Amino acid sequence: MKVAVYHSNSDIKIEEHPVPEIKDGEILVRMKSSGICGTDVMEWYRKKKAPCVLGHEMAGVIADAESGVGHFKKGDRVFVSHHVPCHSCEYCRQGKYTACEALHTGNYFPGGFAEYIKVPAENVKYGTFYLPDAVSFDEGAMIEPLGCAIAGQKRLGIREGQTVFVIGSGISGILHIQLAKMRKARVIASDINTYRLGKAVEFGADAVINAAGDSSGQLREVNNNRPADVVIVCAAAQKAAVDAFASVDRRGEILFFAAPRDDIPIPSMNLWRNEIAMMFSYGASPDDIKEAIHLTENGYVNVAGMVTHRVPLAAIMDGFRITAEANESLKVVVVPDGDIQES
Repeated sequence: MKVAVYHSNSDIKIEEHPVPEIKDGEILVRMKSSGICGTDVMEWYRKKKAPCVLGHEMAGVIADAESGVGHFKKGDRVFVSHHVPCHSCEYCRQGKYTACEALHTGNYFPGGFAEYIKVPAENVKYGTFYLPDAVSFDEGAMIEPLGCAIAGQKRLGIREGQTVFVIGSGISGILHIQLAKMRKARVIASDINTYRLGKAVEFGADAVINAAGDSSGQLREVNNNRPADVVIVCAAAQKAAVDAFASVDRRGEILFFAAPRDDIPIPSMNLWRNEIAMMFSYGASPDDIKEAIHLTENGYVNVAGMVTHRVPLAAIMDGFRITAEANESLKVVVVPDGDIQES
């Protein structure tokens, strides 16, 4: 089978590897669509693990199944989580699934950028979900990022009539825009990319501002001279953190869905005096994934329109380049060679 072995963004080699053998409790999935995540192109983060096969946003068809896989069978359309909680540790017993060590260390093999993926028994049990017929494989590749956005907003108290300021209008930002609009909030979005600002409006933002300037001042201009009740940071630049602290109202909330590589200077006196709640979010639980599938299947969140580029596995470096440049693109998905016309 073909696999894409990552060395760097500009050095991804297509190699022939044996199709993984599976045992009881495991399934073999033929990849049909696998999304390129923004973290996949963060070389400082990925190169230390190279060479490796990346890809953690994968949907496909079960090509083979052994005994002990419950109701799953060959031919089923599925979405598979790359990380799953163990459901037995202290964190899981408290419902803190994304703190589970297994969720941070487990994975399927070799990765989503391969023609076939072996799904371990734990991932079959806790992280494999039927993909409804109404959900395309490309939409299936968006389930993991949507699940993560759902998990993040569960930490917030977004209510009707509140102002939510989304900093960064890439994939994560636009998912948060759509989820906040579901809660009938007023949403203002920022970015330095005019294409993405246009997309933010297309997907429901009530107003947009260019983050290259004074974000907090522009925010007040379009929000009745008020800061935001909730700020969601979806950009990893240091300025995004600075803008967040300057743009949140008293007793407001800041969610760092993305965070800068370097530590953030915290204006602790201001946060204390104004009773600002600050939190971070990482990953998604199985319940978040189930909700993501439900919202996608029923059209509550438009993920299909966010897929702007499809590349065959053999041309995966083109996909990495498009994702890293982040010009006129949102989501790039990788599909098997020969499947480029399907979705």
